[in-house]
Amino acid sequence: MTLEPVIGLEVHVQLKTASKLFCHCSTTFGAEPNSQICPICCGHPGVLPVLNQKAVELIIRAGLGIGGEITRQSVFSRKQYFYPDLPKGYQISQFDLPVVKGGTVQISDGKGGKKAIRVHRIHLEEDAGKLIHTIGSKELPHSLVDLNRAGVPLAECVTEPEIYSPEDAYAYLMNLKTLFQYLEISDCDMEKGSLRCAANISLRPVGHTKLGTKAEVKNLNSFKA
Repeated sequence: MTLEPVIGLEVHVQLKTASKLFCHCSTTFGAEPNSQICPICCGHPGVLPVLNQKAVELIIRAGLGIGGEITRQSVFSRKQYFYPDLPKGYQISQFDLPVVKGGTVQISDGKGGKKAIRVHRIHLEEDAGKLIHTIGSKELPHSLVDLNRAGVPLAECVTEPEIYSPEDAYAYLMNLKTLFQYLEISDCDMEKGSLRCAANISLRPVGHTKLGTKAEVKNLNSFKA
């Protein structure tokens, strides 16, 4: 039996804003741990978050860049999970009403032509913090929590499950990065965490249309991976 992979990519891109999604804390990379936090991004009771207008403008720009539909009404949801780097105990994200629906990213078909990878949605969400388990080569007996990234604005770009080779997945990711850099949506610097990718992968017999069992490979830390 000859099998083919079916791949869908979830790409998280940090939006190029000076402040976080719901507060005035800085998004500057490399600051001292827990020096860019406040009661809002730490989820203290009684706070009044205010949406970052620039983040909304940038994700709309991303949607227009891929030819997607900009929804007239967009709603935030709570993605509930418990982890030490998530101070509120939930992530503010979007589910059924994202900012952007549809769109395409063009890649080479390997024969001198082009083919389109369809984008299912781009939605706006806040980032979580960072857990530190080592310092240099030294393994820590415990984990440290840095919440500087908590609340940083992200655009999550989700493809349809219609990428059929690692080469096409690589080409899609490179072209998306180039587009977002050109439109000044993000610097897409993977080393700084500005671009992160997860791949949803399944296998099926060639010629079949039914999807197989999906496995999600998270936190791919290079384009080669």
